[in-house]
Amino acid sequence: MNPLHGIDEAASLTPPFAPPTEDEAILDAYSRAVIGATERIMPSVVNIDVHAQRGRGGGSGFLFTPDGFVMTNSHVVHGATKLEVALADGTRCGATLVGDDPHTDLAVIRIEGPRQPAAQLGNSDSIRIGQLVVAVGNPFGFQCTVTAGVISALGRTMRAQSGRVIDSVIQTDAALNPGNSGGPLVNARGEVVGVNTAVIRPAQGICFAIPVNTATFVAARLIRDGRITRSWIGLGGQNVPLLTRVVRFYDLPVASGILVVSVEPDGPAAKAGLAEGDLIVGFDETPIASIDDLHRLLTEEYVGVSAELTVIRRTERLSLTVVPLPAGDR
Repeated sequence: MNPLHGIDEAASLTPPFAPPTEDEAILDAYSRAVIGATERIMPSVVNIDVHAQRGRGGGSGFLFTPDGFVMTNSHVVHGATKLEVALADGTRCGATLVGDDPHTDLAVIRIEGPRQPAAQLGNSDSIRIGQLVVAVGNPFGFQCTVTAGVISALGRTMRAQSGRVIDSVIQTDAALNPGNSGGPLVNARGEVVGVNTAVIRPAQGICFAIPVNTATFVAARLIRDGRITRSWIGLGGQNVPLLTRVVRFYDLPVASGILVVSVEPDGPAAKAGLAEGDLIVGFDETPIASIDDLHRLLTEEYVGVSAELTVIRRTERLSLTVVPLPAGDR
């Protein structure tokens, strides 16, 4: 008997493996993309244990430089008295707060232990709606949890705990939970495109991330100065619609403005001659329709620089010269 004959017979009894269907091939490609992105970013993700006067909390973060700087959310580390970090390999080490910016909900800390690989940063201006993204973090203390989804929308706005509006926020359906805050949102190449920051409760699949381009700008300032400097003019106001006849008479490009309800004594606005009851409709030749519009313009570049406030006072249109001051912790 030919010994090979039996082998041929056995082989003939083995059921043939069918080639994958088109749907299976697509799912395999999706799985490979998620796995690849996860493997690239995972070594850079950290778990942050926060000790504060109000108790203990935690969140996520990721190394974004080779020398130990970690990006996270401001609301994770703000007011911390002690920070401890668990690296991806299980190593625990101390960390120090470099700086945080509540107005963008971003913060930078620096670890005091062994270095891990830094995440590769992408370009949040190049992402598209429907694009695959992966979120990595530590929800409810479950370390290195991975969720996947898509970019649901771009250009959202979200109000920070400080009251200021954060622009160009990324919306995603990659599931986020408490503890995910500060972790990375990455594309299929494992490049960070956002910093996970918030969810809408009790909605499902509506989560938000700060664009990485915003995060890198803020991080550079925090590393340099420990804070983000903004300008301040010293007024309290509320958004109000403008009368149609006022808009037409002054040919205004906005249909609303800021009604001044208070002016801080000796502040820049008071020195400029602004008074309660004035309507602000422009700042430095830029139309102003809301308080948020004014906040966006009051950047570091205007500190100590003269600018024109366009104001409607009763029946007059006035131009007042204001010199903003550093906002400090206001």
